[in-house]
Amino acid sequence: MKSFIEAAVIAALIAAPLAAFAQSNQPLTRAEVRADLVRVEQAGYNPHDWYHYPANIQAAEARIAAEKGASASYGSGSNGSSQAGQRAVSQ
Repeated sequence: MKSFIEAAVIAALIAAPLAAFAQSNQPLTRAEVRADLVRVEQAGYNPHDWYHYPANIQAAEARIAAEKGASASYGSGSNGSSQAGQRAVSQ
């Protein structure tokens, strides 16, 4: 009987962090989903264009990601200042 109680306590201690972790992922609210839809529509997504569906929404999401990247960057741009993985060419 004592080993059964010990096994139950150990199982509970192992399961407790898993239960707490599972509760951290909460679903989106209706307002968050609506705001996301408005955001992609402003970026050019047309929800009534089913013919171009995957490409249409992916392009709108890419535009949103590009705008977030441009507005969230700090410092000056350094386009092409480093070519990692390529051999240096002497002239």
